[in-house]
Amino acid sequence: MHAHGMSPRSAPRTVSRMRVVFRGGPLRGEVRVAGDKSISHRALMLAALAPGLSTVEHPNRGADVMATRDAVQALGAGIDDRGEAILVRGGPLHDPSGMLDARNSGTTARLMMGLCAGHGINAVFDGDASLRRRPMERVARPLRALGAEVHTTGGRLPSSVRGIVDPPGGEFPLEIASAQVKSAILLANLRARGPVIVTGDRHSRDHTERMLRRFGRQITFDGRTIALLPGELSPQTVRVPADLSGAAFFITAAAITPGSDVLLREVGVNPTRTGFIDVLRAMGGDVDVRDERELDGEPVADIRVRYRPLHGAVVDGETVVRAIDEVTIIAVAAAHAEGTTRIRDAADLRGKESDRLTTITATLRACGVEVVEHPDGLDIVGGSARLPDRTLHAFDDHRIAMAVAALAAPLGDHAIDDAACIDISFPGFADLWSRAQAA
Repeated sequence: MHAHGMSPRSAPRTVSRMRVVFRGGPLRGEVRVAGDKSISHRALMLAALAPGLSTVEHPNRGADVMATRDAVQALGAGIDDRGEAILVRGGPLHDPSGMLDARNSGTTARLMMGLCAGHGINAVFDGDASLRRRPMERVARPLRALGAEVHTTGGRLPSSVRGIVDPPGGEFPLEIASAQVKSAILLANLRARGPVIVTGDRHSRDHTERMLRRFGRQITFDGRTIALLPGELSPQTVRVPADLSGAAFFITAAAITPGSDVLLREVGVNPTRTGFIDVLRAMGGDVDVRDERELDGEPVADIRVRYRPLHGAVVDGETVVRAIDEVTIIAVAAAHAEGTTRIRDAADLRGKESDRLTTITATLRACGVEVVEHPDGLDIVGGSARLPDRTLHAFDDHRIAMAVAALAAPLGDHAIDDAACIDISFPGFADLWSRAQAA
């Protein structure tokens, strides 16, 4: 149910809950998981700004990306959604007639605030109860420095943006190394009159930088500093690689379940995202990244995973930055590894769809796993995982729900109270999972 109008409190959503039982058993065969969520968001936004017709092939079809599709359409982009491809006719955008509903998508809210701020667009943003708990000032502050007028509600949604036209450019130091913050700054400065320099990055995801280059912009980036020169966008065809974050559940389940041998096709292996693969290999996982190639500006590969006993590891620092969305599934691997795995520097997980450090702790403990929770991480003692004696909670968090599927694979049936939240990022996950276990 969409909320309409400009009221600060939108109507509550009615969402059907869907109890699902994930079965035990090895994963085999070939799988192409859903398209990359981060890349799909960015492709739709730049296609909306590029004058002419762009095509986004194999987009992620989850609710988050559909929120971005609907938002750019509300700003005037022409959308022809054919399922396997979304055709976008871009050009000058305009104020939306109503509130922009980002639903559960922090990427939609934060990046679209940046887009509006630098293209003279006035808009009000809102989202669901979960998104309203997430911080927005980290994006609002640099957009105000740009010259846009940005108001938040106690630092959160609902928020409003009164955009400016043709910002001057200049230097923007990042308060935190965040792909969403730097992307909002870059989107806000696409019509800047002078060069734009963003400093203080720490190798956060560079999908926006790569996508800008794909759409014809002159940009340099080295993991620390980004330099964007004035220019125009040109329409493109972009094929979206399979999402490593979605593939991670299949990879982990195969790594911890005897008899597994699965091949994940055309997976994005952007080096800012592959911390998860590094961690699984450090734990002794049999992960073979093969046929590395480039797909429309992004590195992709096929990934073959076979079962092999794992051991504990230390996961912290820069590796966590490159694996932040996969920490929940790393915790599942740790539960089935020999020894203790220590995860640190992951406090950012407390501000996701759920407080993921707390919710994955509760999930693992319900399965007999010894976990010590720290302010910024977890200590997980492997080897004691067992079947839970009750239905597990999804906590309205797609990554927790999918983690339960991987927990079940080596042990047997795990029931979860609500798998509907998986559609946020991975519609069709349960069916694809069942097929991999039946192969």
